[in-house]
Amino acid sequence: MEILKQPMGDYQTNCYIIIIDNKELIIDPGVNATAWVKYHVKNPIAILNTHGHFDHVWSNKELSDDLNIKIYCPKDDNFMLEKDPYALGMTPSCADVLVEPDQEFDFEGIKVKFHHFPGHTPGCSAIEIEDNLFSGDFIFNNTIGRCDFPFSSPQDMKKSINKILEWDRNIRIHPGHGPKTTLFQEKDSLKTWLNYL
Repeated sequence: MEILKQPMGDYQTNCYIIIIDNKELIIDPGVNATAWVKYHVKNPIAILNTHGHFDHVWSNKELSDDLNIKIYCPKDDNFMLEKDPYALGMTPSCADVLVEPDQEFDFEGIKVKFHHFPGHTPGCSAIEIEDNLFSGDFIFNNTIGRCDFPFSSPQDMKKSINKILEWDRNIRIHPGHGPKTTLFQEKDSLKTWLNYL
């Protein structure tokens, strides 16, 4: 498994390309991600969105059309793809597959699970592939995603933090912004954040 990462746009949102057995999964193609993705992929099979915020899904439609691949998005965030709720000029897209909470997929032998961790957004999910967790805006290095945006919920974020604190494996975490980390590195920070929500 190979992981390519490139921060995109003003918010330096991490776009990931996961390469396994000469097949590629694209995670969170943000602002102006198209050229970088197309340069690096030879056999793309899907676009996976951790959540619906514009800086993570900006290039969804362009890439889906150009590469003829489907978009997978948590069902509770699909409205953000279709409606541009922040009115920033994003080209709307529509998920081909509305992902249910904690749903699992098999992409030509590649096992993928969308772990539902709402709070930052209603559908916010972290995508697990081969003991790597692409956490979107749920967990970052030494912090968590904001939950004071429209459609956010501090109560849901607390539940999500408690949910992942029950995990007993030191999974590698690749956030939507900033450097990678591990779950064990983040446990103290996550426990601290529970007191502020």
